[in-house]
Amino acid sequence: MATYVALLNWTDQGVRNYKDTAERAEAFAAGAQKLGAKLLSIYWTVGPYDLVAVVEAPDDETATATLLQLGGVGNVRTTTLRAFGQEEMVRIIAKAG
Repeated sequence: MATYVALLNWTDQGVRNYKDTAERAEAFAAGAQKLGAKLLSIYWTVGPYDLVAVVEAPDDETATATLLQLGGVGNVRTTTLRAFGQEEMVRIIAKAG
C-alpha cells in the first residue's frame, strides 16, 4: 500500500464547526475504509496547516477518491503528498542506477 500525507486547512465552514472536528475525523476514517484506504493517523497542528493526516491506499486513484470525498464535505481543503518509506526509496534508487 502507498502512503500519502495530506495537509489540511479548515474552510470557513470547518472553523465554524470546530467542536465537531474529532467526530469528523472518525467519519473520515470510516469513509476511507469503505473506499479501500486507511487513515493511519491524524494530527491537529499549529502553523500553516490546521491538520495533517497520514493515509494508506492501494493506488493513487483510491487515495484521490478518499481525499475528494473528504474535501467534498466542505470542512477542509487538502494538499496531498505521496510519501515513500525507506524500503521504497532504496528500490527507487536502485532503478535510477
